[in-house]
Amino acid sequence: MRVATYNIHKCRGLDRRVRPDRILQVLQHIDADIIALQEVLRVEDGDPQRDQARFLADGLGFHVAFGETRRIKDAAYGNAVLSRFPIHAHRHYDISKRGREPRGCLRTDIEVKGATLHVFNVHFGTAFYEHRQQARSLIEEEIVCHGELKGPRILLGDFNEWMRGAVTRTLKLHLKQADIRQHLKRSRSYPGILPIFHLDNIYFDPELTLERLGLHKAQPAGIASDHLPLFADFRLDALQLTSR
Repeated sequence: MRVATYNIHKCRGLDRRVRPDRILQVLQHIDADIIALQEVLRVEDGDPQRDQARFLADGLGFHVAFGETRRIKDAAYGNAVLSRFPIHAHRHYDISKRGREPRGCLRTDIEVKGATLHVFNVHFGTAFYEHRQQARSLIEEEIVCHGELKGPRILLGDFNEWMRGAVTRTLKLHLKQADIRQHLKRSRSYPGILPIFHLDNIYFDPELTLERLGLHKAQPAGIASDHLPLFADFRLDALQLTSR
């Protein structure tokens, strides 16, 4: 099973053109089964530049869940999860901090081979104190560690942690980190055309077995957004199922 996380920057590329079709091409190349997207616009009027979540899901033939964090004019803006597998339920959590831009976590419960996989798609704030508090909120407010969750968890997205620090330390107490530095010589994912920072991450339950981790760099990924997509391959036999 391949999962991916990708901040699509409202489908606006580094050439300043809004091209959902380029993002779709990148996703088709990655060929992931579950995709967490950040900075997605959604207006239900049929225009692919405005209803980006639906356009990308339809282009892949996937199910879609969307969590709104705020409004941009008449458009909903937030996180989306696209899934080859059926989506049973989804829930948006507000993890915003006072005085800062609204931020969210989208939980999606996905059926994979008769098991329930809980996927948490996050987009943290950019300030140090902000994303540190947001990591704590995921744990202390029982978003990721809720006692009623049954099945393995994957937490992924844009954590906006410019250097390893409190966010990484907090989350690694509860989940394993897919450390791209152990898999690739070049681990940076932002900005897309000449990456110098590693902002995107994937954390997962130890019941899951990570087999491969990588950045998708093939064109048009280098220009389609200001991030590169990060993907991970997990062995499916881990979903035969442990309960939490």
